[in-house]
Amino acid sequence: MGTIKELSTLLTNQIAAGEVIERPSSVVKELLENAIDAGSTRIEIEIEESGLRKIRIQDNGIGMTKEDARMSIKRHTTSKLYSPEQLFRIRTLGFRGEALASITAVSKVTLTTSTGEESGVELKIESGEIKEEKTVPPLKGTTFLVEDLFYNTPARLKFVRTLQTELAHITDVVSKASLSHPEIAFILKNDGNLLLQTSGKGDLLQAVAGNIGPVNARKMLPFYGEDEDFKVSGYTSLPELTRSNRNYLSIFINGRPIRNMAIAKAITLGYGSTLMVGRFPITIISIEMDVQLVDVNVHPTKQEVRISKEQELSQVIQKAIREAIQGVQRIPESIEDLSFKRKENRVEAPKPVQQTLEWQLKTPIVESPRVETPSYTETVREEVEGLPVDDAPLKASQAVEPVEQEELVDSHDDHADYLKLAEKIDSQPFEKEFPELHYFGQMHGTYLFAQNEKGLYMIDQHAAQERIKYEQFKVEIGQVGRVSQPLMVPILLEFSKKDSVKLEERLPLVEEFGIEMEPFGQNTFQIQSHPAWIKKGQEKAIIEEIIDFILADEKITVAKLREATAIMMSCKGSIKANHHLSEWEARQLLVDLAKCKNPYNCPHGRPVLVHLTNKDLEHLFKRIQDPHQSKRQQFE
Repeated sequence: MGTIKELSTLLTNQIAAGEVIERPSSVVKELLENAIDAGSTRIEIEIEESGLRKIRIQDNGIGMTKEDARMSIKRHTTSKLYSPEQLFRIRTLGFRGEALASITAVSKVTLTTSTGEESGVELKIESGEIKEEKTVPPLKGTTFLVEDLFYNTPARLKFVRTLQTELAHITDVVSKASLSHPEIAFILKNDGNLLLQTSGKGDLLQAVAGNIGPVNARKMLPFYGEDEDFKVSGYTSLPELTRSNRNYLSIFINGRPIRNMAIAKAITLGYGSTLMVGRFPITIISIEMDVQLVDVNVHPTKQEVRISKEQELSQVIQKAIREAIQGVQRIPESIEDLSFKRKENRVEAPKPVQQTLEWQLKTPIVESPRVETPSYTETVREEVEGLPVDDAPLKASQAVEPVEQEELVDSHDDHADYLKLAEKIDSQPFEKEFPELHYFGQMHGTYLFAQNEKGLYMIDQHAAQERIKYEQFKVEIGQVGRVSQPLMVPILLEFSKKDSVKLEERLPLVEEFGIEMEPFGQNTFQIQSHPAWIKKGQEKAIIEEIIDFILADEKITVAKLREATAIMMSCKGSIKANHHLSEWEARQLLVDLAKCKNPYNCPHGRPVLVHLTNKDLEHLFKRIQDPHQSKRQQFE
């Protein structure tokens, strides 16, 4: 008897579910796609325990006949695809015929549907088999009730995250659906609480407001561009309204949400130099193209696609974004910094959800820019005022081997990198003592030169101050909780639906860090107080950065958060390249560097200084002959 056997239908469906149904949000995504393809104008999503206990999705689409309902739960059955040629001309969101079979294989499903022209049908399905069938009234549309997800595959439950994390993923799926289809009214509830509601009036900006908040929506610019193959349109934020990652980027191709790095980069390039390094805009972009120019059948979740003429598409996007940014008033109204003087900006009770989403959005209001980094002169005079400075030899760093780099590496504000660095920082001081150095010059406003009897030292002034600032901020931030600065006027922060859900779960961590924050209506939180080390005028920008760290890492601890914040603050607060220092400033920089526990590397790991010994210099100028070379010459 052979050992190779044909797998049962249930087992093959459960295996397929491993690719298609990864978590509760996967169920919501697949059923939403079916509802949209069915021509629905209203879709209600109700979940319990973040979808693990119950997911109920009701639409008013075309519905199904009894025969189609029975057939729909079988694997590879679909009404959207009939021939191989159609596989490359797909216009619907779903097409593989795997979703319902995969869902019913790992949950208990009740399917109720009717075309409205005849009595409907209700099917109760377990483990992929119909256990019960009955006739129901002819109410047009379809309702899926999915209960006890993964009840027969308990191993899958081990990989499910916290309820709030799973809820955030579901919220993100529904949010993207509402942005790609503003003509459909969406309602999302969790445990009876309303999380998202859109009007379905076809106004994309209203849908944007429902997802990122009306205040942020006022700072969004419409854009449009086209060529013979592509049409791009949507909204993108003013350069002053940015985020530290691309989580606020939504890309849709022919109504399908996708991920594509080339498109993401094209959007950023469209901003040119108006974007700060490491910052990303809030963008909702819809791309229409011939279905033959895009292949959606390359990924199980259909989120990754192949695009023909991708370079041409990137050019269209860049041009559309650039034209939207040009001509906009680029001088922020600094009076917004004085909002406590303006009656209309006083903190009021949050409005009802429906009223908020129906708010008529007016002319974009440009937010004040983040406070510029002070010059090193101002910083050092403030922090080390009174320290004696004379012409005595200065202690500088120990010799560090040169590091070869293909290009000049500058610091960037990538939160993922900051978090990685926070895990690697070694706080142990170096035992070796600095040699004594004499400062004598600067080059290109970037490098300092010093010398002693052992040779020449070249110091990267930005890396040096990064190290100095890092160690200072590490001490200050480590004292969080001792000194708190209350705010006369609370700071209001808006987030996306997904991030709001995540943030509510992590409020204890925010409080432990020293920030007093609480929910204040839909997608909005208010800051009542913050650690005293945050300087006046920088509160909103710094707190947003800290919260970005929390949202980027589900397992972040207070210790890691403080470490990442210290690295971020040191980078932002340090002098940059092409900044000329006076002799006093340069000497003071070396004084401060000498006091560091580790003066040899910046927090990113780059060398602060490079040492050329006297012998190295003599070799460079051929004042000392290479012994190997002299031996070769003897035999020639």
